[in-house]
Amino acid sequence: MDCITEIQIGAEYRCVANLNLYGSEACQGLVTQARAGRQLRLIHKPESPLAKAIQVCLCEDDYAGWLPAASVAALALAPQPYQPPTPTAQNIAAVLPAVMRFAYNATIPPNTYLWGGTVGPDFDCSGLVQTAFASAGIMLPRDSYQQQDFTEPVAGGALQPGDLLFFGAGDRTTHVALYVGQGNYLHSSGRDHGRNGVGIDSIVNLQDPISYFYYRQLRGAGRVTRSYQPLGQPMPCR
Repeated sequence: MDCITEIQIGAEYRCVANLNLYGSEACQGLVTQARAGRQLRLIHKPESPLAKAIQVCLCEDDYAGWLPAASVAALALAPQPYQPPTPTAQNIAAVLPAVMRFAYNATIPPNTYLWGGTVGPDFDCSGLVQTAFASAGIMLPRDSYQQQDFTEPVAGGALQPGDLLFFGAGDRTTHVALYVGQGNYLHSSGRDHGRNGVGIDSIVNLQDPISYFYYRQLRGAGRVTRSYQPLGQPMPCR
């Protein structure tokens, strides 16, 4: 695509480069990213061809955001509508080693916590989890509280590697991690209370101050047993 005027509402486009999506038309506040190869559709186009951004919705997770006008050049008409994967719970269990391998590998390159980050090496917590599962062909909702609602609840004594741990101090989940066994979990945590990037913490070794901080906010755990099926309605930007 060369300019905003060529984009059509409702049509699906393929990202040919990694793209940033923002929370406002002014393109302030990163809310998510779209890795090259993902698909999106236009849901709002300002009338002026000089507009700074267009509002789009990612096809795989129904997540909405504003795409800078300069990024329109990195879109190509999708050859076909997005077809979501439909794995069984057994299929998902079989690829969990690959999911955890992706998350472990995310600890290797230098990285920092990035609110809205999904393409790496800089991730936010739910972006790391979503991208780790997507690497194995499993799609999850974008945000941590959405991921909790999407998973099957798991009692603490029944935790298995590949389950998700959910944290939050208020009335809503605000943080998510990938349980990897032996009481340990992988997550991308922030600068104020975490490791400012991807690292490993524990729900059993509470002598570590970061592990203890998150343990006090542990709300529950969930198991991924399905892949997200788009509803065709954009979820609100966080």
